[in-house]
Amino acid sequence: MHRFSHFRCLFVLLLLALSALPQRAAAQTTATGLVLDQAGQPLPFATVVLLALPDSTVAGSQTTTELGAYTFGSVKPGRYCVKALLMSYTSARSVAFGVAQEAIAVPALHLAATATALKEVTVVGTPPLLEQHADRTVVNVARLNTAGETALDILKKAPGVTLDKDDNVVYRGSAGVNVLIDGKLTYMSGAALSGYLKSLPASAISQIELMPNPPASMDAAGTAGVLNIKLRRSQLPGLSGTYTLGLGRGRYEKSWAGTNLAYNVGKVRLFARLDAGRYNSFNRLTMIRHIRDSIFNQENLWRPLTYTGTYSTGADVALTPKQSLGIQLRGGFDRTNAVSTSNSVTTDQAGTPGGRRQMTNPQASHGTNQALNFYYRYAFDSTGRELSAAADYVRYTSAKDQSFHNMTFAPGAEQGRPAEQLRSNASSETTIRAAKLDYVHPFAGTKWRAETGVKTSWVTSRSAIQFDQLLDSGWQLDGLRTNQFTYHEHISAGYVSMNTTLHHLELKAGLRGELTQTTGTPAVGSRIDRHYFQLFPSAFASYQVDENNQVSASVSRRITRPAYQNLNPFLNYTDFYTAQQGNPFLAPSLSQSLVLNYLHKDFQVLSLSYLHETNSVNNVVMQNDDTKVSTSTPQNLAETSSLTLSSGGHTDLTKFWGTDNQLSGSYTQVRTTLQDQSVRLASYSWSVSSDHTFTLPRSYKLLVGGSYDSPGVQGLYHTKASGAVNLGLKKQLWAEKATLSLRVADVFNTNRFRSTLRYNNVNQTWNNQWESRRVTLVFTCKIGSGKTQARRAAASSDEENRVGN
Repeated sequence: MHRFSHFRCLFVLLLLALSALPQRAAAQTTATGLVLDQAGQPLPFATVVLLALPDSTVAGSQTTTELGAYTFGSVKPGRYCVKALLMSYTSARSVAFGVAQEAIAVPALHLAATATALKEVTVVGTPPLLEQHADRTVVNVARLNTAGETALDILKKAPGVTLDKDDNVVYRGSAGVNVLIDGKLTYMSGAALSGYLKSLPASAISQIELMPNPPASMDAAGTAGVLNIKLRRSQLPGLSGTYTLGLGRGRYEKSWAGTNLAYNVGKVRLFARLDAGRYNSFNRLTMIRHIRDSIFNQENLWRPLTYTGTYSTGADVALTPKQSLGIQLRGGFDRTNAVSTSNSVTTDQAGTPGGRRQMTNPQASHGTNQALNFYYRYAFDSTGRELSAAADYVRYTSAKDQSFHNMTFAPGAEQGRPAEQLRSNASSETTIRAAKLDYVHPFAGTKWRAETGVKTSWVTSRSAIQFDQLLDSGWQLDGLRTNQFTYHEHISAGYVSMNTTLHHLELKAGLRGELTQTTGTPAVGSRIDRHYFQLFPSAFASYQVDENNQVSASVSRRITRPAYQNLNPFLNYTDFYTAQQGNPFLAPSLSQSLVLNYLHKDFQVLSLSYLHETNSVNNVVMQNDDTKVSTSTPQNLAETSSLTLSSGGHTDLTKFWGTDNQLSGSYTQVRTTLQDQSVRLASYSWSVSSDHTFTLPRSYKLLVGGSYDSPGVQGLYHTKASGAVNLGLKKQLWAEKATLSLRVADVFNTNRFRSTLRYNNVNQTWNNQWESRRVTLVFTCKIGSGKTQARRAAASSDEENRVGN
C-alpha cells in the first residue's frame, strides 16, 4: 500500500504539470453526426473527414461506429464541412457550418451504393507497421509478411511481447496479460490459449492493439494489460472476402486452408470464417540438472501431429437507425497424436557413468471450444449517448490419454529392464456465462462525457484424472495419483468513468470495483473458499503540444486471477524425473502500472513503462534431492517489478524503401521467499527489431527483417540471448486480386529458448529447440475487394482467458 500511495502521488503531480503547460488554443468544442445509407440504416466504419473552409484543409478524420456515429473533439472556432466516404458507395458532403463554443450536431449524411464507387478510391499510402496512439499501440499486420504464420507468431513481433519456454504469452515481462479477439476475451490461458492462437492464421488478422492501462469499462483482469487481436471483415455490399491456401516445411511438413466471407445486404450483415490445418512438428528440450554430486543429462523429444479447425459466424442487424443487435457463434477443435521420448543419463562430477533411464510416452489428446454471444445497442441521439448490452455463453472441453513406459539401464549396459509402467486419462470441462450493461452519456453543451456499467459472470470448471499402475496382477488403480477437482467462481463488477477535453489537454479517469467469490473442491483434500472485493482506479492524460508533438501518461491498478487449471492439484508427469502439479492455494496477483509517452508524428520517440506486481504467479521448480524428482508448480512470488524504456516507429527512407524499427531496454527485479530462503533476481536487458520493405517493379515486394533479445530475467529463469533473421517475397497477381507470398523464417536457425535456473538447491540449464526455421508458400485470393473492419466487443471478461490445459 505504501508503494501504491507514492504511485498515485506521482501521477497527480504529472497531471498538475500537464495542466500547467501553456494553453495556447482558443476554446474548442465537438462536432457529431451519423452516416446512413439511402434506406436510413447506419453505415459502420465509413471514413469521415472534417474539412476546414474555405481551403478544405483536413482538420481531422475518423471512422464511424457500428451505429454509423462519429464525434470530432477539440474543434477550433471557424467554418467547416464534413465529408463521408465508404468503398462501393458514393461520397457525401455536408453543408457548411460554423463552430463557436456550443457543440455542433451535423445533419445525417446519406451514401448511395454504387458498383463504380471503387473507381473513385485513390490509395494515398499504406499505414505504418506501428501506430502510436495516446492510450494504445497498434500493429498493422498487413505490413508484415505473414505467410504461413499464426496469431501466436504475430504476437511475438509486437513491442514488449515475448513467449516463455512453454509458449505462454508474456507482456511487459509478465504472464498476467489478457488476450482478446475483436474486443472479446478468449477465456483461455496457458496451453489452451497458445494452442488456439496457433490454430488462428495470421492472414485473418488486421491489427493488434496493445493496451498497458485499459480503461475502467474493461475488465480489471490482466496485471500487465490487454492485447486485442482484430480480425479482418469485408464491409462491401454483397458477397466478398478471401480464401487462403498454404504449404510449409520446417523439419516436417505443414498445410492449411481457410476462407473469410461477408455478405452485406440492406439492414443485415452476415460473416463467416473457417480455417483448418495439419501440422507435423517437433520440440527438443535438453536439460542439465546438478543434484548434490550427480549430474543428470536429460533430452526430451516431442513429436506431435496436430489437426486443427476454427470457425466463426454471425450476423449484425440494424433494426432502426438507432437500434442494432447481433449474434456470433465461434468455436474450434484440435486433435493431437504424439510420441514423447525421454533419455536421462547420470554421471558424477568426474563424468563417470551412473546409469540411465529411458521413457516412451504415447499421447492422444483432443479439445473443443464453443462460444455464443448476443449484443444489443441503442443510440439515443447523434451526440454519442448510447446504451448497450451483451451476453456470452462459453464452453471448453479437453481430454488426454497417456502411457508411460519406463526402462532403467545399468552403467554401460545395452539392455534395460522395465521400471514403473503407468497410464493416465485426464479430462476437463469449463462453462462460462457472462452478461454486461454499459451506458455512455455526453453532457449537452459541455465537453464532459460519462460512462458507467455493470457486469456479472459465473464459471464452473470440472476436472478429473485417473492413473493406473501395471502390477503383477495387471493394471490397478493408482489411488495416490487419481483425483477430481471442481471450481466455482462468481464475479460482480461495476464501473464509472469521466473524460473531458480542456484546450490541448485530454483527461480521463475511472474507478472499477469487482467482488469475487470462489470455491475449489478436490476429491482428495479440503475445500478452499475465497471472497474478496477490490477497487481498480485508472487515469489518463494527453497533451497536444502542437500539430506534430504529443505527450501522454496513463496509470492503473489491475488484477490477474489464477488460471482455472493452475488451481487444480493434479500431478502430471513429463518423464521419470520431472513433473507438473497445480496449486489450489494460489492467490490473485495485483499490479500498479505507469506509462509515459512522447510522440512526434506518430513516431514513438520515447516510452517509459513501469510495472510492479505483488503475488505474481510463476512456475517454481521444487527439487527432491533424495528421489531426484523436480516438480514444477505455480506459486505466488512476493514482488516483481520492471522498468522499460523504448523508442521506435516507421520511417520512409526512399519512395521504395520503408523501415520499421524498435529499440528497448529494461531492468527487471524479482524478490520472493522459497522454502524459507530469500531469493532475489535482477537483470538489465535490451532488445531490437528492424524490418525493411522494398517495393520493386512488377508488383513485387521484398521483406528483410531481424530481431535480437539480450540475456534477461523471466520469472525465476535467467534467459540467454536469442535472435532471428527473416526473408520474404510478395507478388501481386491478377490486378491485385491475389497475392503469392514466400517466406523463410529464422534463416540461420538461431532462435532458441535457453535459460538457467539457480536458487536454493536447484541448479538447472535449459535449451529448448523447435522448428523456428521454416519455408512457407501462401496463396491468397480476394472474393470481391474492399476495406476491412474490426468486429464488436461483447460481454467478455477475463474468465475465458484463464481456461488452460
